Amino acid sequence: MKQRINLLISFSVIALIVLMTVQCYLVKTAYEYKVAQFHTQIKNEIGKITNNYSDIDSTLVAKKEALYKSLSENYIKGKNSKLDIKIGVLRNDYQSALTKQIQRKFERDLPNFKIDFAIVLNKFILYKNEKKADTIFSEEPFIQNKLYGNLASLNHAFLVRNYVGTTNGTFENEEYQLLTEDSMYVSVVDWEMIILRRMTFILILSLFSILTLISLFVIAIKALIKQKKVNEVKTDFINNITHELKTPLTTLGISTKILERKDIRENEESFNSVVKTISRQNSRLQNLIDQVMANSLAENQIELNKEKVNAATFLSQIVEDFKVAYPNISIKTDFDSQDTSLVLDQFHLTTAFLNVLENAVKYGSDTITIKTRLLQNQFSVSIEDNGIGIAKNKQALLFGKFYRVEQGNLHNTKGLGLGLYYVNQIIKAHQGSIAVISDLGKGAAFTIVLKV
Repeated sequence: MKQRINLLISFSVIALIVLMTVQCYLVKTAYEYKVAQFHTQIKNEIGKITNNYSDIDSTLVAKKEALYKSLSENYIKGKNSKLDIKIGVLRNDYQSALTKQIQRKFERDLPNFKIDFAIVLNKFILYKNEKKADTIFSEEPFIQNKLYGNLASLNHAFLVRNYVGTTNGTFENEEYQLLTEDSMYVSVVDWEMIILRRMTFILILSLFSILTLISLFVIAIKALIKQKKVNEVKTDFINNITHELKTPLTTLGISTKILERKDIRENEESFNSVVKTISRQNSRLQNLIDQVMANSLAENQIELNKEKVNAATFLSQIVEDFKVAYPNISIKTDFDSQDTSLVLDQFHLTTAFLNVLENAVKYGSDTITIKTRLLQNQFSVSIEDNGIGIAKNKQALLFGKFYRVEQGNLHNTKGLGLGLYYVNQIIKAHQGSIAVISDLGKGAAFTIVLKV
């Protein structure tokens, strides 16, 4: 049974992990789709704003073309090297002005986004005739080749567009053509938060689904473990009640066979002895049945016949009865409330107190101390013993139905595990409470509190 439950829990955990993995994958896929969708939106929006910068500031664009022509013609003359052209292009005096113009247009036309951008130069190729091309500059996009913009890095930016520009010119009756290519990269500030806000519903739904799965899993496992414990308790109870019933039934069977013998029937003394044995075993069976029946009731189903009694007198009678049954047990009393009166059911509470006392004897006690105290409107009875004690992790289970303290996997003390459960039900029926303080090897102290 235990192996099957562990196997079921293992499969359930694996299934839960698989479902959570699938859920996380779906969320990741949705996130990637939202990122691609966002990039497309930004590209389209920026594509509507500008294509070649001339609509931003035609004067600055004209200056740029004039610079490119000047650098190209000086290169043809042999006055500039390729490095001079690169430096001249990247360090122009209108760079800052054009950056500000583009930034203002983004802020005006895309007010919902804070955009950082960079336009980097990729190629600068000079064609002196149709067949000959002089590649002055051609590199992959790097932030070091930035023409305009305020981005410090391209690592977290995405490509919006590439722009290819051509410029035709004539130098010393010889025509030439200049081809340039630059790329625009943008980065939207807090773009992750924008996408997460757009995914709010998906994230909430996914989180709710995962929490629901975990909650159902925990509830199912708890129910399974609880059912396992209930089955173990039932099995234990059946074994215990079978053991308890077997002895008197066996004795009754033997006694019945003895009565069938003629010599026993004719011997009055022997006959009476067997009859008394049958009577005792019959009483024992009846007590076992009554105990099981009585403990099947909850505290609100127990019928109490309450009457007003003197607390000290009531407890003294219980102690005297207990001494008769257990003459070898030392009982010490410390009643600090001689004149206190209680309204209670004497029969049920007597049985409850005797159960606690007998329980102490069962678990190795030979000295029991009973103390009473009156605090405000509460009357407390403390029953302390010097028995084997109770482990901390077992104390919360003491008052459960059919529970018996075990040592290892063995129950060394006979019983049905109903005594302390019955005590707890009776105390609750009197609107009182019972608690235990104990350490292994140091005995136990049960404190019963009743209303005055």
